[in-house]
Amino acid sequence: MDLNTVLEVCDAREFQDWRTGDAWLGGGTYLFSEPQPHLRRFVDLSRTGWTPLRWLQGGALEIAATCTVADLFRFTDRPLFRECCNAFLASFKIWNMATVGGNLCNSLPAGPMISLTAALDGECMLRAQDGVLRWVPAAEFVTGAGENVLRAGELLRSVTLPAAALARRTAFRQASLYGLGRSGVLVIGTRDRSGAFAVTITASTTRPIVLRFRLRPSETELGTAIDQAVPEDVWFDDIHGLPQWRRHMTLRLAEEIRRELA
Repeated sequence: MDLNTVLEVCDAREFQDWRTGDAWLGGGTYLFSEPQPHLRRFVDLSRTGWTPLRWLQGGALEIAATCTVADLFRFTDRPLFRECCNAFLASFKIWNMATVGGNLCNSLPAGPMISLTAALDGECMLRAQDGVLRWVPAAEFVTGAGENVLRAGELLRSVTLPAAALARRTAFRQASLYGLGRSGVLVIGTRDRSGAFAVTITASTTRPIVLRFRLRPSETELGTAIDQAVPEDVWFDDIHGLPQWRRHMTLRLAEEIRRELA
């Protein structure tokens, strides 16, 4: 879509002053998908040269905000990474442009990169205009439907997944009202060698919900924990699913995961 209110595109490497009407431009798959009448300038991140994915000392994985879905899918054959990439249900053209950082910053409940990074204890590195860095857990980055912790002019630089989280067993479940529809429910379970069990709920809720257990819970314990952790107004309500259906499917898929990770 043509954005006729955007008057300028500047290179992020030479960018200095953030002003009203600015927006960071990564892949642009959301920005160019609908009118953006409030925008006047794009700050282009495509020439920053950030390495899309790299292993850090100790086995952690750093994912640059500009890493594309296609880059992530090709990087590893780990099932959870590929399942979350496939949850985009998008064409190869979108995969080659859409970025991990863009998916998080768009902060839609159905964003599968939100699901992936929250489930694997990701740590978001945020950079302010003056260069000051701060770190926020990926599970706390999104605060509501289309809302997050970013301040004016602040940039999501990368997400780091710790080695311990990458070593866990994982299980993935996703549901939609129709075959190729947006995720209405997405649940990820993890379990480590000590038996510690975690469930991450996204898509059915307005923000990620992560539940942790020292040992695998019983079916009743898991269901009770979910109901206690998700306030009634946090179950998402839109054309892709009613809150009652989302809660029902979340409980059902979480129980399937509990059994799978026995």
